[in-house]
Amino acid sequence: MTEDLVIYDAKDAIATITINRQERYNALNIDVKKKLLELLKRAHEDPSIRVVILTGIGEKAFISGADVTDFVGRNSKTIREVVDPSREIAQYMVSMKKPVICAVNGYALGGGCELALACDIRYASVNAKLGLPEINLGTLPGNGGTVRLARLVGLGIAKELILTGDLITAEEALRIGLVDKVFSSVDELKAGVLELAKKLSQKPGVALDLAKQSIQKAWQLPLDEHLAFELEVFCQTFDTDDKEEGVAAFLEKRKPEFKHK
Repeated sequence: MTEDLVIYDAKDAIATITINRQERYNALNIDVKKKLLELLKRAHEDPSIRVVILTGIGEKAFISGADVTDFVGRNSKTIREVVDPSREIAQYMVSMKKPVICAVNGYALGGGCELALACDIRYASVNAKLGLPEINLGTLPGNGGTVRLARLVGLGIAKELILTGDLITAEEALRIGLVDKVFSSVDELKAGVLELAKKLSQKPGVALDLAKQSIQKAWQLPLDEHLAFELEVFCQTFDTDDKEEGVAAFLEKRKPEFKHK
């Protein structure tokens, strides 16, 4: 049954990973987390895959959060075995050499919102609702929510959302920078995400990886160190076949044919 909890589809260099627990609004239990991490690793290690899409089944929820039944009877020590797999998934997506696009097709709450925050690009359907309502359970976000949200939208807005536990619409999420684009329907969202994934899959893989790493360092390094890292990875791209092809194609006024090496 674990196999059915997360669906993996690979086509045209794009891996689509879909949380398939519709009756529970795609809530994350331990089995879902284990399978999700396994499939992310599968996509990462497959050289034919260039881009990953993460979404949820149906039109009501991306991921409605953690399965709260997993919280019952837990204390400060035993809750770690529930949250640690979520943290591993988020960190793995951040460190992946391939772009991860999040298609928010409904509720993205709590742990679901936190996984969305760990993706590289977030697109949403207009019916999406996002938030970190953990405060209403007597707890707080434990998988990067207080950290990534604050860095993405600013301290003031992050404090308001986390301390109130309020949910926001997709349009409000777009306004504050929590999502990057909003579509009028789930079908339009799927089409828009696929279009972006196809575009990214045609970009040079090594440069994509290094660019993703450098952008991530903006949250981790002082300015001078980050600028030095950016220069280092910029120079590294000049040892790739794709740089030679990209420059030649530009000068010859043709479309480049990247080999991702």
